[in-house]
Amino acid sequence: MRKFTFILAGLLLALQSFAQLQSPQQFFGFAPGEQMVPTHRLYQYADHAASQVPAKVKVMSYGQTFEKRPLMMVVVSSEENMKNLEQIRTDHLKSIGMLAGQPTSKTRPAVIWMSYNVHGNEATNSAAFPKVLHELLAGGTVSDKILKNAVIILAPCLNPDGHDRYVNWYNQKIGTSPNANTSAWEHGEPWPGGRYTHYLFDPNRDWAWQTQEIMQQLVAVYHQWMPHVHGDFHEMGPNSPYYFAPSAKPYHEDITPWQREMQDVVGTYNKRYFDRNNWLYYTRERFDLFYPSYGDTWPTYNGAIAMTYEQGGGGIAGLAYERTEEGDTLRLTDRVAHVAAASIATMEAIADRSAKVVDEFIKFYDRNQNNPLGNYKSYVIKAAGEEGRIKALKELLDKNQIRYGYATDSKSLTGYNYLNQKDEAFKTDAGDLVISAYQPKSNLLKILFETKPKLEDSVTYDITSWCVPLAFGAKTYGVKEKLTPGAQPAATVQPATGMVNKPYAYLVNWKSAEDAKFLAAVLKQKIRVRAAEKPFEIGGKAYAQGTLVITRAGNELLGDAFDKIIRAEATKLGITLNATEGGGATKGSDFGSDYVFNLKAAPRIGLIAGEGTSMTAVGEVWHFFDQELKYPITLIDPNSRFTSILPFAKLDVLIIPTSFGANILRESQFPALREWLRGGGKLILLENATSLLADKEGFGLKNKKEDGKKMDKKTSADSLKVYGNREREAVSDDTPGSIYRIKLDNSHPLAFGFPDHFFALVNNTYNYDFLKDGWNVGYLKKEKESYVAGFTGKNAKEKLQNALFYGVEEIGRGKVIYMANDPLFRGFWYNGKLLFSNAVFMVP
Repeated sequence: MRKFTFILAGLLLALQSFAQLQSPQQFFGFAPGEQMVPTHRLYQYADHAASQVPAKVKVMSYGQTFEKRPLMMVVVSSEENMKNLEQIRTDHLKSIGMLAGQPTSKTRPAVIWMSYNVHGNEATNSAAFPKVLHELLAGGTVSDKILKNAVIILAPCLNPDGHDRYVNWYNQKIGTSPNANTSAWEHGEPWPGGRYTHYLFDPNRDWAWQTQEIMQQLVAVYHQWMPHVHGDFHEMGPNSPYYFAPSAKPYHEDITPWQREMQDVVGTYNKRYFDRNNWLYYTRERFDLFYPSYGDTWPTYNGAIAMTYEQGGGGIAGLAYERTEEGDTLRLTDRVAHVAAASIATMEAIADRSAKVVDEFIKFYDRNQNNPLGNYKSYVIKAAGEEGRIKALKELLDKNQIRYGYATDSKSLTGYNYLNQKDEAFKTDAGDLVISAYQPKSNLLKILFETKPKLEDSVTYDITSWCVPLAFGAKTYGVKEKLTPGAQPAATVQPATGMVNKPYAYLVNWKSAEDAKFLAAVLKQKIRVRAAEKPFEIGGKAYAQGTLVITRAGNELLGDAFDKIIRAEATKLGITLNATEGGGATKGSDFGSDYVFNLKAAPRIGLIAGEGTSMTAVGEVWHFFDQELKYPITLIDPNSRFTSILPFAKLDVLIIPTSFGANILRESQFPALREWLRGGGKLILLENATSLLADKEGFGLKNKKEDGKKMDKKTSADSLKVYGNREREAVSDDTPGSIYRIKLDNSHPLAFGFPDHFFALVNNTYNYDFLKDGWNVGYLKKEKESYVAGFTGKNAKEKLQNALFYGVEEIGRGKVIYMANDPLFRGFWYNGKLLFSNAVFMVP
């Protein structure tokens, strides 16, 4: 009797506890999807759930955004699992080699992570979070099974800055009820919209590169859990229904049979839920599993079962959107119901086979550590003289928890040289970076380092090549034998060598973006800097063109601060300083020569931003200056009433990113532009912004003239296209992230710090002739001989014959720099940062 009374009391207590948990409608005062909810209110509901059902819910902070909004995640599971949560987590990491030691418990629930709102204006997913959380806690056969067999992690909003930018705008534009008329104010989200981060990066393409603070913190906490399953929730255009797994082809060849099988299993469970409600959906189209930096692919390459989910709607849809083709009104309440159903269906699919999910995950990591995929079992990256590049590369490896060590002595080996794509003999040197494939992150390592990922279908959603050694311009060898990395040798970088108390000059090699950071730091503090146009020797050492020459002459007014600033910045950035006691070169030009030219002192830099420019292109430049170079830049909206005429007189350098409108550079501004250029201004045009000056009077950039007969023949062939093949035939004009070896004239300041080539990630082809009265610094002559990796359509290949990528035109004392290829692509193409820095600082 006493035992029965105890059980009854416990049951009554549990019921009383749940009775205090409010539904989302009770808590907010409206049902999910009836209003837009800012991020902090979502967190408040999570806190409410945790306070009312503490045995099953835990709210965790994992950081904050650039705009100081908190980043939160909610862990939900059964009472038994929650009691042992830390042991479950650490045992899981031990079982896959991500944490030292052996698991101590037999409790092995699957870890399921659901990520909502990585794109801020795809508000359906965050709006669905309270509904999903409540359904998990409401009890019932399905939810009880899920919580018993899995630990659920719900990330309510991955991108709070973007989400609140959208929600705050929308709530200011709506009346007492939503207006479904597509012309209504509430459907016209202004530039830059809420999709992107504070710096206008797409966070869903940043999982591997982690350039943005929200992704750095997200992946760091992801590594603390290493979920078996990851759901990546999105929205697409409002006239589409719902998309879920299985994914479209191409699948990367290293996706395991089990992961492929589970794509179908998860899709089957989702279909069951959607069929029950007569909701439209589609699968196996558009969203593939290839590019490694998405919220479905990066987790997949880390062993997870990961899927993309796409609800029709997006920022344009608001609370209600009239769909004339469908003959209905798309409402946020319906979109929320779809996301919640897909979330629960996916969790149920995993809960029904949780033991198998866990076992297969362990097998994946056992293979990584004992029998890794790929031809190369080790990678050696030459380090001598490449301190800046190696430092940046190690940061990327660390972010992805890819382990590495160092060569401790000299050893003769044969390996694949990434930079010339040839097998050759080489020797290791103490301090070279050594990465073994026998490690937990072997699969991700192999994929990030592969030169030519196998493409089973040419129709892809994103770029088709990304090779990290080429992105960094790092001399890397793929080795077929297993090498054991050693500990880091004694520091090889000396912040100052040959140092005297007050040297005649400081010399800094110009080889990487780290050197550009140093230059930006000293320029900002009014240090006058020179650069060598030609190679030279002094003090028994050889220096390449581009070497920074910082003489005491010209900096006398700084006094002792001159040495303090230079040495402090070099120490902070790990830059090697070489000091000289005189300015006479034993070979090459003395430091007073015209061939050792003055760089512009603290140049004033402007960036065009606003309606008509690409948000992500603006973000790449803005982030590079603000977060990497830490150098001031002025963002200028050409559409503002304050900038009807661009403020040329206040600028030394003007950057125009990818643009989509004539208002960016109006005809009425051309006289002022020409005058500014003739007086010494510098204009940098990126990607299709180059077209703003193409074929314009007074400028040398010209579009290629097509041969008439060839055009007729092409037009005739185009008329025979099959409508059903339109998507596949469209890729003939595409270069979705192909890698090409661009020929460089490295005697020109735009190419200082490079060999005679640059590996470029080519996303677009522009049909420009070589400059007749300018400098063709980067170009292709024969497309076939320059191709390295990725897919290129047949029509795009024709445009890449004799193609100009980087050119410089002199207008009076000024320069126009044409950069038809984006050197800052997504912030991860590291070697392009030096090229761009040359354009900003080096081109005199």
